[in-house]
Amino acid sequence: MTLDDLGPRICIMGPSNSGKSTVATAIGRARGPDLARVLAANPDITVEDTDPLGSMGLLRFNQLLPPFDNVKMRQAVLTVFDQADFLTALAGAPKDWKRRASFFTCGTPMASDAGTAALTGKRDFDAAKRLIAEAGYKGEKIVVLDAVDLLTNHIHALITTELFKKLGLNVELATSDWGTVVTRRASKKPIAEGGWNVFGTDFEGAEMLNPWLNQPLPSNGEKAWFGWPTDDKIEALRSEWLQASDSEARQEIAGKIQERAFETVPYVPTGQYFPKTAYRKNVKGVIIGPALFMWNVEKG
Repeated sequence: MTLDDLGPRICIMGPSNSGKSTVATAIGRARGPDLARVLAANPDITVEDTDPLGSMGLLRFNQLLPPFDNVKMRQAVLTVFDQADFLTALAGAPKDWKRRASFFTCGTPMASDAGTAALTGKRDFDAAKRLIAEAGYKGEKIVVLDAVDLLTNHIHALITTELFKKLGLNVELATSDWGTVVTRRASKKPIAEGGWNVFGTDFEGAEMLNPWLNQPLPSNGEKAWFGWPTDDKIEALRSEWLQASDSEARQEIAGKIQERAFETVPYVPTGQYFPKTAYRKNVKGVIIGPALFMWNVEKG
């Protein structure tokens, strides 16, 4: 196993199952539960959750282009998306993932159940197809970005493509590598000129704790994160949250932001999962925390 095998978001020194590895982190993002099981079978390697906040997945729409410039199209996807389908494919056993509908990291102060029935209720394909009809969808091609070398993006792409087919949408899977996806998602051009409609990714739980840390939540148009949603109400509430004087007021405002987000759908929360960290058993002092801290570690 080489560094290239593990992908661009892995920090590793040496082939991790060869007896020469010191630390490999977030192995779940590169090859998923299969790799975790392979490493766990090695008696000289420890595989564990070292990030208690996990990662929060999301499905992002390009709101500058049809058809997802229409909120009813985004709501249609929200109506049928099942987090369990995505999380099982990505992380495997239920012990390694959780259904979490909040726009903020689950188990932290700003997370709540406000508005979550839109994602946790019965999945309704008939209702979704009605929304698509009301949106006036005319069979426009929908391009889903798919990086085969980054498991999180790849699984999002595969699950989403199959879901869109069930909804009768004209979907195209644009398969490439993560570097190409990163470049293409920055494009605001039409589909015919290399644009895009949908991609999936994730953020560390520590990055999604509140309305100001959550990078894909801002809805300030072309100044927003890739996908460029626009909603003045979310922006006003985010400013109000920042100026609130105590945690109780901020929790209340965060709930209002989340309710509004489930109406406008800047993205679909796809659940919380816990990528694994693997290290040799002669490594001591690995810190449990929301990132891979390279201090306090020593080789025994």
